[in-house]
Amino acid sequence: MIEWNEQGEVRTAHWRSESGAPAPKRVILADDTLSADTAYRHACAGTALLWRGDFQNARLLLQALMRRVERKPAKAAARAAAKRAQATPEQAFHLHRQAQSQRARTLASIVIQLEGDYRIALRRAPDWVQACTQAWGPATGQPQVVSLRELLGLVGAYEWRKKGVEIAALGDGARIHPHYGVFSPVRGEYITLVAQAPLPAQELAFDIGTGTGVLAAVLARRGVRHIIATDNAPRALACAQDNLQQLGYGQQVQVQPADLFPAGQAPLIVCNPPWLPARANSPLEQAVYDEGSRMLRGFLAGLAAHLSPGGEGWLILSDLAEHLGLRPREQLLGWIAEAGLRVLERHDIRPQHPKVQDSSDPLHAARAAEVTSLWRLAVAATA
Repeated sequence: MIEWNEQGEVRTAHWRSESGAPAPKRVILADDTLSADTAYRHACAGTALLWRGDFQNARLLLQALMRRVERKPAKAAARAAAKRAQATPEQAFHLHRQAQSQRARTLASIVIQLEGDYRIALRRAPDWVQACTQAWGPATGQPQVVSLRELLGLVGAYEWRKKGVEIAALGDGARIHPHYGVFSPVRGEYITLVAQAPLPAQELAFDIGTGTGVLAAVLARRGVRHIIATDNAPRALACAQDNLQQLGYGQQVQVQPADLFPAGQAPLIVCNPPWLPARANSPLEQAVYDEGSRMLRGFLAGLAAHLSPGGEGWLILSDLAEHLGLRPREQLLGWIAEAGLRVLERHDIRPQHPKVQDSSDPLHAARAAEVTSLWRLAVAATA
């Protein structure tokens, strides 16, 4: 619950945070008379600003906070640059994550109250009831408070879902429509690898951690007759089911809830686990960050038992973690060997996303060297 004083009364509402952030302990009311500099001081001190003014002015204030977050004093910017220059790649990564978290906390300081039906009772407030319902399910009738920044992200995801992401490997302008909280397949290089690698068989495949269902759809289009796609996140399961139905693969692909493998064996098992061994700060980040490489290690450890004789496991993995000093190549190869597996072949591709060319990115050196690979794995021969 979140609590504040208004008109001489103590009021409460349910606090909603997709990232699991705790409800702010200090809340003050804010409106159109609040200056951006004063709002920034409150935000930096951890005080939440419950907005009671014009909704569009709240959006303008959030933009003003963003500018102040990015505009560091010259001395502070110089110290930060010097610190980054002396840091190892791993230290630079953690400094970057720390800065991201601090930025997110500051920008989450403007909070909005939603009525029990998701309406926003502010001047010039948009009608986002449908977007909230699609993301969170039917309204409970209880008022809620959510950060404006998170609410804007929810609406952006709603529009993104309607528009979808065109996937060249699916042909004919086919699109994947990511649901709220499910990572979008915006980096196409790993999809290209799955679309081009030689298939060991076409009767059955498992897609482990299917997410939006994009890789299951690519396998189906390539002629794999039956695919079992698994995930342990309810949002991902619903998203994959919707996408596969829309693409016409609903009968060809069976979506199942599972933590990694379904029952049985298959001649082809595909997995695109999170690439970076670090703690995720939200459900959406779980598609990128995997603390302790839990999913990667679980996939490798269980692969041999679920492969049909002569079958292949396709591990799709970026080497960004290696360039950041988070996981050495020797460790990955050791896990493969320990799981009783051998490498048949590795297909590599260079990412083409914009950050590869962005020299201002604190992780630019690692991103510029990054390679995404499809590792074709098989059960090692026994002595």
